[in-house]
Amino acid sequence: MRIRFVSLIFLILSFAAPCLAQSDPKPLINQLANANFKQAEDIIGQIAATGDARVVPALEAFAEGDLYARKADDVVFITTASGSKLALVDPLTGESAGEVAKGAMTKIKVNNNLRRAIRDALGALTLMSPDRNARLQAANTMLAAPSEDNLELIETALARETDGEVRARMEEARAVSLLTSGRSIEEKREAIERIRNYGGRDAIGVLRGAYGSIDASLQPDIDKAIGAIESEIALWDMAQNVWYGLSLGSVLLLAAIGLAITFGVMGIINMAHGEMVMLGAYSTFVVQDIIRSSAPQLFDWSLAIALPVAFLVTAAVGLAIERGVIRFLYGRPLETLLATWGISLILQQAIRSIFGPTNQEVGNPSWMSGSFALGGMNVTWNRMWIIIFSLSIFFALLVLMKKSSFGLQMRAVTQNRRMASSMGIRTPWVDAFTFALGSGIAGIAGVALSQIDNVSPNLGQSYIIDSFMVVVFGGVGNLWGTLVGAMSLGVLNKFLEPWAGAVLGKILVLVLIILFIQKRPRGLFALKGRAVEA
Repeated sequence: MRIRFVSLIFLILSFAAPCLAQSDPKPLINQLANANFKQAEDIIGQIAATGDARVVPALEAFAEGDLYARKADDVVFITTASGSKLALVDPLTGESAGEVAKGAMTKIKVNNNLRRAIRDALGALTLMSPDRNARLQAANTMLAAPSEDNLELIETALARETDGEVRARMEEARAVSLLTSGRSIEEKREAIERIRNYGGRDAIGVLRGAYGSIDASLQPDIDKAIGAIESEIALWDMAQNVWYGLSLGSVLLLAAIGLAITFGVMGIINMAHGEMVMLGAYSTFVVQDIIRSSAPQLFDWSLAIALPVAFLVTAAVGLAIERGVIRFLYGRPLETLLATWGISLILQQAIRSIFGPTNQEVGNPSWMSGSFALGGMNVTWNRMWIIIFSLSIFFALLVLMKKSSFGLQMRAVTQNRRMASSMGIRTPWVDAFTFALGSGIAGIAGVALSQIDNVSPNLGQSYIIDSFMVVVFGGVGNLWGTLVGAMSLGVLNKFLEPWAGAVLGKILVLVLIILFIQKRPRGLFALKGRAVEA
């Protein structure tokens, strides 16, 4: 196999003359002024052998035809057009060197052979760079554009590489470049196996691209590798859908868990529940706005500060609604529905009047930003934290309901109001604080939802119907049913959407729930007790 002369020069000098890597490349760059194409190719190899990353802009400018020599002294500059003159830039420091007339400069000519030499030199500089990120980027570039010309450079870099991630990426780049090289059949078979282990849709593209030009004896290996990768991708796609479903389910759980108390435990059809979620999101916006203007260094703590604020604000609003309206409507579901619907419209309009109708900016703290790869899946940090947060709220509420005196009184009133009252429990205040608790939890849900959805006066309307479906499907008044119902509907939605579309998928989910309720009117987990009163 023919190895480019510039690559050979670089390999020899990089091993045999470490001291040269510390030499000043400026005289070498100036030698380009009077060099012919063959000499320029040798000079490029010597420039690359210096290992000085400062030469990268000069080599890139040379490839683009923007390298000029001054006629008076043959000093080389990077140039840019500036009217009738040329603006000069030092090729190493990047500092301005003034302007000169175009006639005072001579363009250093470049051809395709020189461009290939420059490409090899740039690859060598970045693959051998002391900067880990530069080496990783160079390996990624060679992986995306494989070439037999890169093999010697990659193998030399591999011999020196100690970073695990960079080394793995270099090995992948080597395997991809091997496929269309003149190397042995066994080496290419090993390369196919490594590409198969690399996996992903890019690997399939590489293998299919090499299919027609590779030896016929290797084509069954390529077919086998492509089949294995496609099966693996299908499994990871299914896992990704499950993950998306669980993340959607956690959002539904947050929105529905407060409703599970007000509707499931108290039997109140609260159409303003979505507005409690919305008030929690706006509480987060207000807290972040104050922090941005007064203490920006605390921004990463903004959600921790917003949680109790949102809970107290929405709990207070819920308590006022129960004491002012709902307590007069117990046992009258239609009037309760209409009254809470009217309250929801009032709250929406109040928010529009105060904050305006447009979306408000709620930022992500640094620990909720970005994503990470898990096998063939992409997992975002904000969704991950929302799942953890929603489960934490669920178990905290479960402990409150099962272990606290307030939870005991709440369950007593739910199961037998008259008996609870005769035992000295103040049932009106239990009703009031239960409704306040459900509203406060909805406000906490709004804090989480502000990280993944638009904060606007209509935020709550997106979740109210789904929340009712979760509570009814899971079993009215049963928190475990709410958890299972939310996660089940989330996963079902994500598996139906690719097949039926988002809108039709939701319709199918609703139809399935209606059919299910026909068989189990009390949901998955029916609330057990001697009596359940509205």
